[in-house]
Amino acid sequence: MEKRAFKRFLSDYSIWGFAFGYFACYIPYSLLTKIMSKGLLPSLHGTSMDGFVILPVVAVATLLAMILVISLLGWWKYASHSTVFGLSVPHPTKWTFLSGFFTSLIIGTTTLAYTFESVSIVLAMLFMRGGVLIIGPLVDASTKRKIRWFSWAGFAGAGLALLLNALDAKSFRIPLLLGLVILIYVLSYYMRFQFMSRNAKSDKKDVNLRYFVEETMVSTPMLVIILGIFALLKGKIGADVRLGWTMHWNQPYLWALLLIGAMSQGTGFFGTLVFLDKHENTYCIPVNRASSVLAGVIASMLLALFPGQSLPATTEFIGAGIMIVSILFLSIPPLIQAKRKRI
Repeated sequence: MEKRAFKRFLSDYSIWGFAFGYFACYIPYSLLTKIMSKGLLPSLHGTSMDGFVILPVVAVATLLAMILVISLLGWWKYASHSTVFGLSVPHPTKWTFLSGFFTSLIIGTTTLAYTFESVSIVLAMLFMRGGVLIIGPLVDASTKRKIRWFSWAGFAGAGLALLLNALDAKSFRIPLLLGLVILIYVLSYYMRFQFMSRNAKSDKKDVNLRYFVEETMVSTPMLVIILGIFALLKGKIGADVRLGWTMHWNQPYLWALLLIGAMSQGTGFFGTLVFLDKHENTYCIPVNRASSVLAGVIASMLLALFPGQSLPATTEFIGAGIMIVSILFLSIPPLIQAKRKRI
């Protein structure tokens, strides 16, 4: 009986453990990305880097980290398999392939969003996270998942935080390219949630892990392929990507780009496991988003310790605070319900 109760406890609270892992990876991920884009490492000598210059090495590191993590966990067995020349080869299904494609866009646009000079970590995060929070109820409604009252409350808090910063003229400094990056990010998440809600978010561990492995084995290689195609483009983006493929490998700051990629995979690992929780998206999305907002606030404070750097605008911190309060409001009712079920 005690063993059964312990397993039930892990099931009820596992989403919070994954959220903490996401939070712990997101601090160094967002901080280092901003440090590299601003040229704050001593080995960069004050030379800033555009996002597309940073992305190629980060993408390769993310891919290698994905292969290592899934191999060490022994999770390749959960993927669908086919026999090719006598070998059992893991592969995605049609739906996990499409989900993995949109996830690759999420990985790329997330890193890009933190490389814009005029936009703080917190502001970029609020608009990305706020946009995803808003689509949570839309996905639940389209997939016929029941939305509980406290999920609506958390949704409202996130919307308020987003509106507060949108109305602040001083903080509302969104370059056109960043606006496009955020739009791609939010639309990609909407499509990803559609596939995930219909094919995973199950009570069965094998179903969720199959989806996780198949989506992940597509997303990180797909990002590398997309950046390879971008390198063939003319213009500034193509030139930046080509530079990103060639200039970093013998530089003393290479470790930072590799660490960004590894932490990016960490956020993807823990963040996806939060999203795959069986509860409705209007609940799971705020758990994920608020974890990253809190991490972004801490990363911004750490960034302000560097010479010439300042803290984000007050309204950005207020917006982040509202989102964090929303997650506390979201967490209490489900925990009370879980406790009542165990009694």
